Parts: sequence; structure tokens; C-alpha cells
Amino acid sequence: MNNNLRVHVKKMSPLIGEQIPLPYYATKGAAGMDLCACIEEPVLIPGRGKARIPTGIAIQLPSENYVALVFPRSGLAAKHGINMANSVGVIDSDYTGEIQCVLFNQEEQDYVIQPGDRIAQLVIMPIIQAELAVIEELAETERGSGGFGSTGK
Repeated sequence: MNNNLRVHVKKMSPLIGEQIPLPYYATKGAAGMDLCACIEEPVLIPGRGKARIPTGIAIQLPSENYVALVFPRSGLAAKHGINMANSVGVIDSDYTGEIQCVLFNQEEQDYVIQPGDRIAQLVIMPIIQAELAVIEELAETERGSGGFGSTGK
């Protein structure tokens, strides 16, 4: 089964393809493509601080039926406390500017992003736009309106 989708990529920096790779799937079963820091020099993210890191690329999704989501890399978070400031970045189908990642350092010690470091992952997914219908009552469910922690410990 071929699940490939053609996505157009524009190089926003001359570093792309020379010193910085295009996004790529690290393994055959990877859901996300690794995004690399497209920077000429190291960037320091101070403890409890943040920094905007460019990826050097812009993409064009094939239609409004797709979204690109930028997720943090679990290795950076687990080993160094580096996460995305907005948790997940949403690249709408009509956005064609450079993809940038705002990284947040959750630790006290500074962290340095090196040129070409893998900083995030890009996942492309189908999207459905909902049509909202206002009603007086929602159908009853077993859970009902039970919120945070209502289904277990």
C-alpha cells in the first residue's frame, strides 16, 4: 500500500541541501519527518527561556484537506528539557511561509542548539473541517460531563 503524498518544499536558505538536510523520515516506520535547525551559528536557549529556530523550508500542502503538525522531539525533551513553546505547531494548508520552531528550555541550565540539530518533527495528516450544529441537549453517555481525572486515578 502506497501512502505517499507529494508536498512541495521551498528552500528558504542556501544552507538547505548543503549543510542542513531537507526534512526526512529517520526510519521506515516513522510518522514524522525530522526538522533540523537551519542556523549558521549555535543558538543558546537560556534556562527557562525560549528561542525561535528557523528550519530553512516552507511547504505547500496539496489541498485544504491536509494539515502539517510540528511536534517536539521526545529525545530533546527527555534528555535536555527542550520542548516546543506552543506544544504543537499547526501549519495550515494556506500558510506558505518558513516553518520556524519556538523552543522552550524547561531546565535551569542553558542549552545550545547546533546548526543541523534535529529540533522537531513534521507530521502531515488529513483534516476535516467540522460543521457546528447548535442543539439544546447532548445525547447521554456513560461518562457524561465528568472531567479531569473522572475516568480513573
